[in-house]
Amino acid sequence: MGFKVLIADDEKDIVEMLSAFFTGKGYDILTAYNGEEILRKIEKQPDIILLDVNMPGMDGFEVCRRVRDYVSCPILFLTARIEDADKVKGFSVGGDDYVVKPFSLMELEARIQAHLRREARHQNQAKVKFSGELLVDYSERVVYVNGYAAGLAKKEFDIVELLSQNAGQVFDKERIYEKVWGYDSEGDSSVVAEHIRRIRVKIGVLTDKVHIETVWGCGYKWLK
Repeated sequence: MGFKVLIADDEKDIVEMLSAFFTGKGYDILTAYNGEEILRKIEKQPDIILLDVNMPGMDGFEVCRRVRDYVSCPILFLTARIEDADKVKGFSVGGDDYVVKPFSLMELEARIQAHLRREARHQNQAKVKFSGELLVDYSERVVYVNGYAAGLAKKEFDIVELLSQNAGQVFDKERIYEKVWGYDSEGDSSVVAEHIRRIRVKIGVLTDKVHIETVWGCGYKWLK
């Protein structure tokens, strides 16, 4: 299989358990026990990151916030408990999914495989789209405006990809959430509006043209 999994948790028993399980399944394993160590291990370019939320010092949310603009791989938060506010915070800093402790190893592997398949589909798309001065490169997963990269985070680009490949079609927040985060994600669609706001800010720094239009009471669409 050869996929590289970074397991980051300050509980040694959990790291050892997950390492043994996924090594037995054919994954390559990286481990880290605190935020600083995670930042160093990310240089080895993992395919997916399992990230504990409640670590001392730099917690999982802060680690995710610091790396998301530079790391495109899926990040799955591991947490002992989860409130709605934590879900929104986790998704807003760039997390892709939540796994609540205690969890089933089989379910965790199924979630990992689902995210890796989704990533593989993205990487197989070697297409570009031109919208005036804006270029969407689906293979590099970068949006360029007049030659300058807009610096979109992973989920921000996923939204641009969905809307731009269906230009003119209106998507409500719930459908965007299902398409981008997945049907089995533990969260809600309120995070979509925040991600679209961020997209508009990052593109708006480089152009005053509107590319994502709000259709009031219905959702959002990419202008043709």
